[in-house]
Amino acid sequence: AAALPGAGGPAGGTAGSEGRRAGFITIGYRGSYTLGRDSQTDAKFRRVARIMVCGKTSLAKEVFGDTLNESRDPDRPPERYTSRYYLKFTFLEQAFDKLADAGFHMVACNSTGTCAFAHDQTDDRIWTSYTEYVFYRE
Repeated sequence: AAALPGAGGPAGGTAGSEGRRAGFITIGYRGSYTLGRDSQTDAKFRRVARIMVCGKTSLAKEVFGDTLNESRDPDRPPERYTSRYYLKFTFLEQAFDKLADAGFHMVACNSTGTCAFAHDQTDDRIWTSYTEYVFYRE
């Protein structure tokens, strides 16, 4: 009997009709900004310092190519998972474009935040957050 298109084994382990492997990639980043007491002044945003990549090594390398920094986990086998890679650029939109071009779709996202006072002499508050976006390709 012939296999049905799109049918296969577990997610992440089968090749699609275009020869692409299914699986998940998670993009995460930390962000922060300072906001004054009255909240009427413009917030002072800091740039995203690093965009982390979590997922199967082979998928991360396929999607991000030479823009993937593997220095924190250089010898990871292709079929193993890692959460230690990060991107050489700091624009989330660029990461999203690369994922979309590779056939990935966002399936979930989450964010958490905390607030602390900048220092005793002002009422400025520093907000920090961690955000993750989960992408999947069938």
